[in-house]
Amino acid sequence: MIELTAEPMTWVMTGDSITQAVLHTHGARGWVEHVHERIRWQLDRLTDIVVNTGVSGWRARDVLGAYDHLIGRFEPDVLSISLGTNDARAGLAGLAEFEDSMRAIVARTGGARIVLHTPLVVSAAGRPARAELPSYCRVVREIAADTGALLVDHEAYWLARFGDADPIAWLDDDPAHPNAAGHRQMADHTLRSLGLGELTEL
Repeated sequence: MIELTAEPMTWVMTGDSITQAVLHTHGARGWVEHVHERIRWQLDRLTDIVVNTGVSGWRARDVLGAYDHLIGRFEPDVLSISLGTNDARAGLAGLAEFEDSMRAIVARTGGARIVLHTPLVVSAAGRPARAELPSYCRVVREIAADTGALLVDHEAYWLARFGDADPIAWLDDDPAHPNAAGHRQMADHTLRSLGLGELTEL
């Protein structure tokens, strides 16, 4: 659970294109924008700052390499890290680099409350290219358990909803990118996991 302080807080959301939320939302809000709405408006934290530093196509090693630009300069109170979808294309051969990079990002962000997200479930069409995605999700869970980071387990949530079925209802016409409905599901699951409720309709 995120402990909200009386003083304004800085939230940094880093990740890949799913965090950046480009193209595949077709003009709708991405999940970070929904979380922003909940924090700064619905929870009446008007002077909190929510920064989205997601970069399309990036892997954990890329975020680590640009740490100061994407994370460090903002001195976050909360750091959300959502990576692994692009990393998983490297299969088992890339798993150690992913884990090392993720652990290094967490270790460098002393003093912040860390939030780790598992990657989403991809469509049936996207599974051959990301056959080891469940292994990357497992690594994220292990890092969260080892470091005390908060875990947002999107994989488990999506599997509970779809099972073995193709989760295309929450995806754009693409193997891995959520559509507007998928982003809303990501936002509400993230907010519930952090103890911040969920979006309320106006």
